[in-house]
Amino acid sequence: MTNNLYFGDNLDVLRNKIKDESVDLVYLDPPFKSNANYNVLFKDRAGEPSESQAEAFRDTWEWGKAARDAYGDIERANGDVALLLASFRRWMGENAMTAYLGMMTVRLLELRRVMRPAASIYLHCDPTASHYLKLVLDAIFGHESFVAEVIWRRTNARGTTGRWPRLHDTIFHYATGNAYFKSLKAKADKAKLPHTLITGDDGIKYQTFELTGAGKTKQGESGKPWRGHDPGKLGRHWGNSHAQMDEWDNAGLIHWPRDNGFPRRRAETPFDPESRMVTVGDVWTDIDRLNQTAKERLGYPTQKPVALLKRIIEASSTPDMVVLDPFCGCGTTVEAAEQLGRTWTGIDVTHYAITLIERRLAKLSPRYQVAGRPTDLAGARELFVRDPYQFQWWAAWRLGAQTYRETKRGADRGIDGNIFFANGPYGTGRIIISVKGGDHLAPAFVRELRGTIEREEASMGILITLAEPTKAMNAEAAAAGFVSKSAHGRLPRLQNATIADILEGRMPKLPPLPAPQRIAPRMRPKDGQLELLLPFEGEKMPDLGGDFVDPRFLELA
Repeated sequence: MTNNLYFGDNLDVLRNKIKDESVDLVYLDPPFKSNANYNVLFKDRAGEPSESQAEAFRDTWEWGKAARDAYGDIERANGDVALLLASFRRWMGENAMTAYLGMMTVRLLELRRVMRPAASIYLHCDPTASHYLKLVLDAIFGHESFVAEVIWRRTNARGTTGRWPRLHDTIFHYATGNAYFKSLKAKADKAKLPHTLITGDDGIKYQTFELTGAGKTKQGESGKPWRGHDPGKLGRHWGNSHAQMDEWDNAGLIHWPRDNGFPRRRAETPFDPESRMVTVGDVWTDIDRLNQTAKERLGYPTQKPVALLKRIIEASSTPDMVVLDPFCGCGTTVEAAEQLGRTWTGIDVTHYAITLIERRLAKLSPRYQVAGRPTDLAGARELFVRDPYQFQWWAAWRLGAQTYRETKRGADRGIDGNIFFANGPYGTGRIIISVKGGDHLAPAFVRELRGTIEREEASMGILITLAEPTKAMNAEAAAAGFVSKSAHGRLPRLQNATIADILEGRMPKLPPLPAPQRIAPRMRPKDGQLELLLPFEGEKMPDLGGDFVDPRFLELA
């Protein structure tokens, strides 16, 4: 089977690309309905809520057309889930929470459709909305399909004012039919020694084990006293023959408590806390969140550790099964599935996430295909209609931008991307990219970019357009002249480039650019912030106020 990475709205992809009953395991870490600082309602430049797609790190959904459409789909589904969501709407009103629950419910319905009759789903959430989401899961999958509420302690206690510190996430596990499940073992907490340890005559600690089993019996010697101890008085029976216990006792492998308590079998080898393994339960405290210095950290705010996803995948799938993550973000599920030899499908709505996943997978060399990314002019136009913002970031990426501002909040200062280059004795050169996707083009766009170049003291500017620029626009670009300080000959200060030109390899005139994959991230020791080095000696990338660095230029661990 083929691994697939989809760039697009997961609802559209699930409905149009994923077959019925084709997935064995679903893990989803959807945007939380919380008040974390990265969870801010995004708005378009006019200040109105955008209804198209949720960008990375923005997870508050307000009531609007998208929410009404979701509730309409749910009403048509009928059944318990429609009744539940209608109750939520009547009780809480048409607000951000009900919009969020509608968004989640309509997608969970599609996930139920693509899951095999025997399959598992893990929904990762935080306590802000977990109680609502569990009711939704009960309505869609049936309360009888509930398996566990896993508590993942992701951090240690920190000082808070007026409330208990939030230390955990919740992961709901539901399974349909005879879904696969394997109990897992993990290293025991060395600070918590088992109460069944004893100290032997040699002064060394040994583990001990119960000799009796539950339930009384009157048949055979298992119900009869041995060495003066009657298991029947405890409502139990011996689990082994008297002869076997005599043999163990003669070998010194029976522990006799000093208070004449019931004997226990002693382990032959000393207790080793380093190698002790215990069965993993529904409270996970042994997997830490990714701290600022973790090697696998990518700088993605909601990134989860690979160990967390490996545990889920190993417990609920075998190598011949298919794993799906419809909110795959930076691709932790995808990487874990690839390492464990599973077939996988990942979906994400942001172009940045897709490129980051590709870079992350490069070290694993998997076979997969990317769908939803434009490869021709028609695809570019379709992306622009679907999401103008993602179109801007894709176009900047396609030209070769090293950084781009993937945010819908506030003004972008006329900058959709940046290219940096070594400019000899003049230091670091900067090329500003601006993208216009509409059919209405005007010379004012070129003049605005020229003003941005001057304001930012950049070397060059490139205006990327979906439509053909007008003659007046080309004249404005030519009037900007040439780069005044250039170590690479005569370079136009401002150029127009169409998407068609770029897709067909007709690139604007550029200076020699750094090769991808040569910028290495470094963590600043004081504040844990990411510092990026340009791919030539002695130059540092300027601080651009939170712009994203294209994953092609990151040397990921």
